[in-house]
Amino acid sequence: MNGLYALKPWYADTLSGVRAALVRREVSPDTLTLAGVVCAAGAAVALAGLPFGFSAPLVAVLLAARLAFANLDGALARDTGRTTRRGALLNELGDRAADLIVLAGFLPLAPLWLVATAGLAATLPSWISLAGAAAGAPRLNGGPVGKTERCALVVLGAASGWTTPVLATLAAGSALTAALRLTRLWQTLSDPAGADLGGAR
Repeated sequence: MNGLYALKPWYADTLSGVRAALVRREVSPDTLTLAGVVCAAGAAVALAGLPFGFSAPLVAVLLAARLAFANLDGALARDTGRTTRRGALLNELGDRAADLIVLAGFLPLAPLWLVATAGLAATLPSWISLAGAAAGAPRLNGGPVGKTERCALVVLGAASGWTTPVLATLAAGSALTAALRLTRLWQTLSDPAGADLGGAR
């Protein structure tokens, strides 16, 4: 179940002109990674500080930009031959930081335990995918509640004020996504051809 991640090839094609302009201007991929985190912080501030409904358009624009930067940084690195291990590390840290920062915008609006639970759950799918990749399995992405769906749920919360249902849905959906990825990885790594991919433990 790839969810909205299935639209990534179309989205990448849509951003091809922007990517070409960034290549011409020799913009660093790391700059785009950091810009995505800044957009996430802006969305969190708008969510926390503006009335429900009024905050939704700004939150939506900033999270759309956050997703665009997340798409562009890796593509730009590949297009310009600037893929590095440090860049890959920064990309992963930036993605996790952006997820948590956005959800921090709910802190004045919902119980701390629920925001913390949603934040923990939101990171689980990525940690499982990274663990699988470290064991030699293909990197898993997508839904049912992946990064794009989480952003959409945050926008819904900003528009409606339904903070508790939105955070509960985000937490449960992220946990389900993590469980599905873990199941797929477990099956992949259980195959005889992949039995030795993980190395010594």
